[in-house]
Amino acid sequence: MTILLTNDDGYTSEGIRILAEAVRAQGHDAWIFAPDEERSGQSHAMTLRHPLKLRKHGEREYSCSGTPADCVILASHGVLPCKPDMVISGINRGPNLGTDLIYSGTAAAARQASMIGLPGIALSLAEFKEPFRYQALAATVAGRLDELVGLWHEDIFININAPNAEDHIRFEFKEGTPSRRVYKDVLKVFEGPDGHSYCFYTDGRVETIAQRGSDEDAVLQGYASITKVLVYPVAEAEA
Repeated sequence: MTILLTNDDGYTSEGIRILAEAVRAQGHDAWIFAPDEERSGQSHAMTLRHPLKLRKHGEREYSCSGTPADCVILASHGVLPCKPDMVISGINRGPNLGTDLIYSGTAAAARQASMIGLPGIALSLAEFKEPFRYQALAATVAGRLDELVGLWHEDIFININAPNAEDHIRFEFKEGTPSRRVYKDVLKVFEGPDGHSYCFYTDGRVETIAQRGSDEDAVLQGYASITKVLVYPVAEAEA
């Protein structure tokens, strides 16, 4: 199977490289095509007002000046020498649980894949601090890829989060619903000598509303959580 690997942490990130090794070890043809630098929090943004710059770094490795969604769009339109059979986005440095999906560039790449008829899987490590141990999640997903593709259909993409476990761990999957997360953002404002005010997000905190059966609940129990996320909005049923 030909697999496009992308992310929002940039093509040099450790997570995407460990994932590529694990997927190739299972006999798949993995191509890295990811942003040239970090594009976290850009959701499903696309580049519409200026051209995208592409660069080849190796036989199966490219970067793009755009967003994760841009990478999937370009790859599906023949920019790469081959068309992918599926897209895996990640492994993200940090969780994409519940409400995070609204902001996540990692999730957006998997969503874009599903929108064009390709299985899309988003992978995230539910950890904010080093060391980030990607190997367990990479090996689990690569070894059970057929199973995961079997869960996919064109109306959804698959979102997976896993604990920061030791390399030898092989996760069991547990399906959950998206949790609700509340962001306690902290903003600092500085007055610059040029007459502009400069605003910076600093270290805030995230609170998750406890809910049994949620994706975060699964991760806290030591599972790799699986959430089937609808790609398209669903209209409210008529009374």
